[in-house]
Amino acid sequence: MSANREKDGQDGQDGQEKEQPRRRQARGERRIAQLLEAAAAVFTTTGYSAASTNAIAREAGVSPGTLYQFFPNKEAIAIELGGRLMRQMRETYGEALAPVDPTTSLEEAVTAAVDRFITFNCDHPVFFTLMHGPDVPGRIAEDHDALHATLLSRIEALLSSLLPDAAPADLTRTAQMCLGLYKAGLELVLAHEGAEREAYVRELKNVLIRYLAPLVGDRMGHADTTGSAPTP
Repeated sequence: MSANREKDGQDGQDGQEKEQPRRRQARGERRIAQLLEAAAAVFTTTGYSAASTNAIAREAGVSPGTLYQFFPNKEAIAIELGGRLMRQMRETYGEALAPVDPTTSLEEAVTAAVDRFITFNCDHPVFFTLMHGPDVPGRIAEDHDALHATLLSRIEALLSSLLPDAAPADLTRTAQMCLGLYKAGLELVLAHEGAEREAYVRELKNVLIRYLAPLVGDRMGHADTTGSAPTP
């Protein structure tokens, strides 16, 4: 009996010792998430260059010393935040640029894709700040270049199914134009709020639809796009 009690006690002690690191790890993950959320707010408000670790710690409600337990400097915070957002963006464009059902109209396809991308960027405005702002860490710039290249290839693949007779150079050019138009429109969208933001989203969709409609022709479902925007 005594041996059994000792064994049970040892098992309980082992279980507690294993549980403690898990709890510390969970607390650490929550603290990291808190710091990244604060960094996102600071970067969005001030830009990356003007942000400081003191401002991020203040936004998170912790001491600078606590911040330094997890991140050695501002650059490390930006790289971690940017990496997480880029993984989420890859999931977004994987869904937004999935193969299109031939019965889907061009207007519906463009609307669905643009809405997914716009929602992501409006939910995470810091993504645009980190990806396009000046003086961002080189690691983020490199990762963004890779993301841009992959996104471009996905757009080309989608266009190739809609334009089977197009030459590779034409597909690349069209994909570049679509992505360039979207990025230009996104900057305008993020610069406005409320009803005005919604109006810019509609204009962005109209531009893309009117650009692609002559190229796609009747290969997709029919939708009336002639009245999608007022004539100047």
